[in-house]
Amino acid sequence: MNKQSHRGRKAAAGAVAALSSLLLAACGTADAAGTAKEAAAREAACAPYAAYRGHEGTTVTLLMNDGFESVKATQALRRFSDCTSIRVDVEGAAGVEDEVKKRVGAGDPPDLAIVAQPGLIATLAGSGNLKPAAGSVAKAAGENWSADWLTYGSVDGELYAIPFDSNVSSYVWYSPAALKKEGYEVPRSWDELMAVSAKIADTGRTPWCLGLGSGAATGWPATNWIEDAMLAMYGPDVYDQWVTHAIPFDDPKVLRAAERAERVVKNEKYVRGGVRNAATTYFEDAGLPILRGECSFYRLGSFYAGSFPRGTKVAADGDVFAFPVPPADPSEGRLAIVGSTFTGAFSDRPEVAAVHTYLATGDFASRRVSLGGWMSANNKVDMSLYKSDLDKLSAEIMRDPDTTVRFDGSDMMPAAVGTGSFWTGMTDWIKGEDTETVLAEIEKSWP
Repeated sequence: MNKQSHRGRKAAAGAVAALSSLLLAACGTADAAGTAKEAAAREAACAPYAAYRGHEGTTVTLLMNDGFESVKATQALRRFSDCTSIRVDVEGAAGVEDEVKKRVGAGDPPDLAIVAQPGLIATLAGSGNLKPAAGSVAKAAGENWSADWLTYGSVDGELYAIPFDSNVSSYVWYSPAALKKEGYEVPRSWDELMAVSAKIADTGRTPWCLGLGSGAATGWPATNWIEDAMLAMYGPDVYDQWVTHAIPFDDPKVLRAAERAERVVKNEKYVRGGVRNAATTYFEDAGLPILRGECSFYRLGSFYAGSFPRGTKVAADGDVFAFPVPPADPSEGRLAIVGSTFTGAFSDRPEVAAVHTYLATGDFASRRVSLGGWMSANNKVDMSLYKSDLDKLSAEIMRDPDTTVRFDGSDMMPAAVGTGSFWTGMTDWIKGEDTETVLAEIEKSWP
């Protein structure tokens, strides 16, 4: 090899090395730019969660119903966890209320739990196990719910638990096509509903489906009939007096409310399959005959939409839909019995307060609503996120300031009554026990 050739090869090698360095530098610059861009995008996406930071590496447990709901809650909380580095372990249980009692008794409560009964909230708060809502929780809740909704999670004027999901109980299910074919319109008053029921019965068909069966909770669907009547006949003040036992359970007003319900639920000409059989007909199955034209109406809450077979169109122009239980007088406005679950804290650790506060926001409620199968009375939720006609109607009812809303009465009563003697009393009532005896027995059970 001559010197000139050697020098040429050295020059070429140097050029290659220089080019490689330039390429590596360029790639490094591009990678750095990409990383910086990604970091900026992440920071922008996480900016709404800045107030919840400062608890990185912590874990908060959230106990709730198992299955679909726990899966969707985990999805709705994902962005929060990614941005705050607070791990939220969603624990599912088949019976949350029983699981809460069990774990509290064993001295191992979850950090947060979602329960359905204000009566249980009061019991847990009274025992000192449930903690008062942190200031940040109360502030967020006050901005996003009406005062009425917050009273259901309060004890002696202090907020303990915030609403989670909500539902409208006061619905009557029907077939829009069948009602139209028979020449009827959706009833606007209770008297109109009774008139349509009578006309259907006169043709030899049974206008109503009814089912009280629910395992250990058998009887609860009939409590809704009494609650509807108490609110419609006497208004919210008397309803509240009844729920809080300011008037006894066997008061003449309650008797008259039960007699209104009797016109349907204890009328052999009205109830498909007979009144006594309704006591053992499982509530989830009871309304399905509407699809076959074997009954025209079934009174149950908005959640019942999920009980119809896959492919059933639930809409005003669909296979089935629901209308609100009509008031006694349409000019007095709409009435609604509602239900909800509530999130309460058993720990006052700061990371628990952070998660609890986030659950009170419109951001969480909107994320969960967008996943479907869930409603909220949170007034920050964009109504366009609701995917079904029924969910939209329910959300409108819950947020309408002109609708008289009251919480499910049995859930507000002491457990010995609301989830005890009221349920069993309604079952005995449907099986044939006279109304006065049933009401007197429930009254005796009030603690």
